[in-house]
Amino acid sequence: MLSDAEINERVGVLMRRQIEARIIAPLVEAFAAEIGRERTLEIVARTIKEIARAQGRQIAERAGGNGIPELVARSAAWRKDDALETVTLEQSETVYDYNVTRCRYAEMYKELGIPELGFVLSCNRDFSFGEGFNPDLRLMRTQTIMQGAPFCDFRYRLREPGKREGG
Repeated sequence: MLSDAEINERVGVLMRRQIEARIIAPLVEAFAAEIGRERTLEIVARTIKEIARAQGRQIAERAGGNGIPELVARSAAWRKDDALETVTLEQSETVYDYNVTRCRYAEMYKELGIPELGFVLSCNRDFSFGEGFNPDLRLMRTQTIMQGAPFCDFRYRLREPGKREGG
């Protein structure tokens, strides 16, 4: 059986998200009709976060490390098929700052007629993926293209293991 990382490498994350969305969107609508939209989206969001956290752990294991260099190398899968256009602002052993200036994921969800699900199914993963990839990795992001901003601002910080927040 292929791992998540192997699937992403073979088909690309953009194509994978499109396939998933075509299956998930009708399920979301069916569950929303039965138990309400808010509760359905809450369950979907929680489940997606759990999946992303597990994928982060799996990918760090497969990469043989969970630092900024491995994170940067992993980001190639997210960009496959020109899925993202990015500008790197800073990259070091403890910092990885970049902006996404074009997001074909957002474009794809809009074309599928489910732009409101895009954040839940894709952007929602980012923080949890980082937690799984490395518990000492912190992501700060204040805006996304998916939610109407002109760009996404990703700001990763890797704190020293054992060091507390703010110290």
